[in-house]
Amino acid sequence: MARTRGSWTGGGLTLKSVLMPHHFAQAVFHPAWIPDSLDPTIERLKRFRIIAGAVASLGVYTYIEGGFAVAELLENALTASVVLLFLTPMTVGAMLFVWRRTGTARQLRVPLVNALKLLLLFVGCVVALVLLVQTTNSSGGNFAVIMGAGLTMMWMLIFVAYGAVRVSGNFFGTAAVHRCLPALLATVTSWLMAIPDLVTGDLHGLGLTMGIVFILGAPVTVTLIALAEMGRLKRRYGIRLGTHPASLPPIPGHLPPMPPPMPPTGLPHVPPQGNPYGHPHPPTTGGNPYAPGAGGTPYAPHPQPPYSPQPPYSPPNPHGPYGG
Repeated sequence: MARTRGSWTGGGLTLKSVLMPHHFAQAVFHPAWIPDSLDPTIERLKRFRIIAGAVASLGVYTYIEGGFAVAELLENALTASVVLLFLTPMTVGAMLFVWRRTGTARQLRVPLVNALKLLLLFVGCVVALVLLVQTTNSSGGNFAVIMGAGLTMMWMLIFVAYGAVRVSGNFFGTAAVHRCLPALLATVTSWLMAIPDLVTGDLHGLGLTMGIVFILGAPVTVTLIALAEMGRLKRRYGIRLGTHPASLPPIPGHLPPMPPPMPPTGLPHVPPQGNPYGHPHPPTTGGNPYAPGAGGTPYAPHPQPPYSPQPPYSPPNPHGPYGG
């Protein structure tokens, strides 16, 4: 069953969907303006990239180095959100600089603003969840606070988790800017999350070999999947990362939106040309079309005036009626 995609105003959402956090996350973090994948192969590659990106963002060492810990999970999620808050605009800005030869940033203003809104919304939700967890832990045993904040925390936890899955796939709707941007952002983010551990030598107690495998495994996997995704977009649809979206060729099988119909030209009071019911005058056999028996004039003759016309004016005779 296809899921309903929402909009910024929550269009199509009901009270039931709001109470179900995964449905609400689907509508909020994957709104209708984000384009769908062009074919099933790209969709499958995107799903593999989501899994590898989650491993890179949260860290497999969370489960290996001491078991599952909610506090560490939220700490990693908060760190990843802060990284995304600065990294995503920087990467998009770098691509705008590359695209400047074939287009302008003004042409992409609407999708860029929408993507920035989605990024700020997700980061704000992660920060709110972390603060809610801290409030619940420091409630001091207050039953009302524990119940209210605990239920809200569980709803927010599911909501943010499903939201993270959605934004990992569409990367805050940047596919509306350029189809290759989500794959590029996933690659850059995964490497940036792994490089600090490699530079500092912090292998989280896994040993040299296992540490390198688990730390580099996720970004390398994300990079390979992203390259395959962008390669298919280039071969099959002619979409190249270095080309401005406005200069890309039309996608085969995806017709551009039809322009609105043009209003009729001419004056509004002029009737349309031509008569759909035939010629307004009956055909004639020749001669004067207004002669008797030849169809006649379509206009009736003017009625005669009820009085006789006056004779022309003549000046009076100064010598009287009998002459001089």
